[in-house]
Amino acid sequence: MTMHTFALTPGRINKFKGQILSHAVPAEVLGKTGRQVKYDKHNSDTYVARRFLPYGAASTNSSTLNQFFSAGTGNRDVAIVQAHATQEGVTGTPESITPVDVTVIQQQYSCLYGFTDKTFNMYEDDIPGEMVKQVGERVTFVNEMIIYGALRACTNAYFGGTGTTVATVNGGLTLGFLRKIAKSLKANHGKPVNSMLKASPNYGTSPLKAGFNVYCHTDLEPDIMDLPNFVGVEAYASGSPQPNEIGKVENFRFITSPDLPAIQDGGAAIGATGLYSTTGTNLDVYTIIVVAQDAYSQVAVRGMDVIDPTWLPPGIKSKSDPHGQRGYAGAIWWKAVMIENNGWMAVGSVGSKTLS
Repeated sequence: MTMHTFALTPGRINKFKGQILSHAVPAEVLGKTGRQVKYDKHNSDTYVARRFLPYGAASTNSSTLNQFFSAGTGNRDVAIVQAHATQEGVTGTPESITPVDVTVIQQQYSCLYGFTDKTFNMYEDDIPGEMVKQVGERVTFVNEMIIYGALRACTNAYFGGTGTTVATVNGGLTLGFLRKIAKSLKANHGKPVNSMLKASPNYGTSPLKAGFNVYCHTDLEPDIMDLPNFVGVEAYASGSPQPNEIGKVENFRFITSPDLPAIQDGGAAIGATGLYSTTGTNLDVYTIIVVAQDAYSQVAVRGMDVIDPTWLPPGIKSKSDPHGQRGYAGAIWWKAVMIENNGWMAVGSVGSKTLS
């Protein structure tokens, strides 16, 4: 990108958009999965996803939303067969299907850097060029926090040790803990994730070897590697690992990021747990997010139409800047994330081992 020019042409803006997106993509973790929605302009700020309840399901909780004939008692197989037995010459009573709509309002976000004509023309480092990189990285960081915050609200929640809330978490990540989550996802017909958004500024997906994705902070990597039967990505027999993936255990593929922070001192008292605490009193609680296919959706930040950049180099004179002494680099964009099926994902709260 040639910084020393004062022309503000459409081509330059497109190039600037491309640079923002290219710097944004490598840092993404949560932003690459979920059902990706390409949301075109002039469609209002309201995004609605619709699904239909399976036969016999009820809108009671995340399990009854996904399981056929979920309200049945006793031998449900017998009840289902009997409910579908047909008498000769008798037409059964027609049934209907029930839609479930999930709605979210898109929110606008922005970031902006400023610099002077002296910095632009005389500073020994390319400060505006570095600002362009920072814009892309901040777009990704903000989007990751948006997604992280939305997914942590999942109602299918699990707590380490004997905990029943975040404040009572007193255990770390174990294989049994993960198996409980897998049992829930499979019972709710959750399908392993088999695709993700490409590591490219363009909109498109790449195939994956199927598995339940687990997203968590990098602090949990030692705990993950200590799990029984852990297989690191370097030992994968086939298939390419995802960016930031460190390995797998049974049905789970672990993707870590330093941008998925813990709740410091958020759990139970350390006692003899051997788990880490920032202050040495209560253990830090780490969130792990386990997702099956299509558990959540998001407006994809891909393509040249999703980011509206600001690139105003010095030299452009206006009433607010008569001498053209100031320049700006930034971006403004829209984002929305929604959990479409709480039974197809889970959120776990665990402690992390203290390293000696």
